[in-house]
Amino acid sequence: MSSSELPRLIPTGTCWCGCGTTVGLGSFFARGHDKTAEAALLAVEYGSSVAQLLHKHGYGPGHSLSAKAVEVGAWGECPHCEYVGAPASIRNHTNRHHREK
Repeated sequence: MSSSELPRLIPTGTCWCGCGTTVGLGSFFARGHDKTAEAALLAVEYGSSVAQLLHKHGYGPGHSLSAKAVEVGAWGECPHCEYVGAPASIRNHTNRHHREK
């Protein structure tokens, strides 16, 4: 399923990690709980190993997930070097490492 086919999710006012904490308008998670939920999902679905997750989907040393993310347009490349990442990450990287002084 591509990101354009994903349903639009609406924040409910309660943290989506399941802790029950009330969260601010427009937020899905209490601060840091997105990572808690991510770790719990990995543990439940893949035995708490990112390596197992990558392997299950066919990625690893011989098949780059980062290259695939760029190939499908989910990530981009820094115009100044070989760094790849999400658009916001590339902006941060460019500002930090390639800003003219």
